[in-house]
Amino acid sequence: MKRLLDMLYPRQCIGCGASSPETFRYICWDCWSDTSRVEAPFCKLCGDPVAGAIDHDFVCYACSAATPSFDAARSAARYDGVVGEALRQLKYGHGIWLAPDMADLLHTCIKAEYPGRTFDMVVPVPLHHVRRRERGFNQSAVLASELARRIGCPAMPGMLKRTRPTISQTNLTAKERLSNVNDAFQHEGRKRLAGRRILLVDDVMTTGATVNTCAKALKKGGAVSVHVITAARG
Repeated sequence: MKRLLDMLYPRQCIGCGASSPETFRYICWDCWSDTSRVEAPFCKLCGDPVAGAIDHDFVCYACSAATPSFDAARSAARYDGVVGEALRQLKYGHGIWLAPDMADLLHTCIKAEYPGRTFDMVVPVPLHHVRRRERGFNQSAVLASELARRIGCPAMPGMLKRTRPTISQTNLTAKERLSNVNDAFQHEGRKRLAGRRILLVDDVMTTGATVNTCAKALKKGGAVSVHVITAARG
């Protein structure tokens, strides 16, 4: 069946157009090898990379000034190159067919950065119902569902609710991003969250304001830990 589908709908790399890429279904090895991955050294809390050689646990200035509500955050790659293109097509071009590749990327990152750690549920960062209706889907929920199957953990999109619409974070400063999402999320299941270890999923993390506000809401609902995983770091 897979061979028949590939014949009827031939796959091409979204980066260079090469036929039948093997590294991922829609990303070839050459494009993947040119991708900037998020690698150590980075802040042990938010995962933001730092230049230079560091041989000890490092906490960035932002996390030192205000300890985040999440326990740790990690991202697989930079938001550029073929990964950035895949996420833009997924988010804005209804490229749901790219979700399995991005979920594979997330899964690889989890095995590398959270080895041996187990989770009770996978929770996506929610969209406001108006934005979800306009877009037709929540890209983070799609990624969370794909990832949950790979790690054998239930996806629970109903654990968080976005209580008010927020403007796009893209062109905002760090301070504006924090103000934009402040108190924009609430937990939706205290009994189901109590004592749970949460894996929080989003497509892109920049300053961490959104995932931090989500983690705060989840812990307010009783979660004992919240670890963040995103496909890209902006």
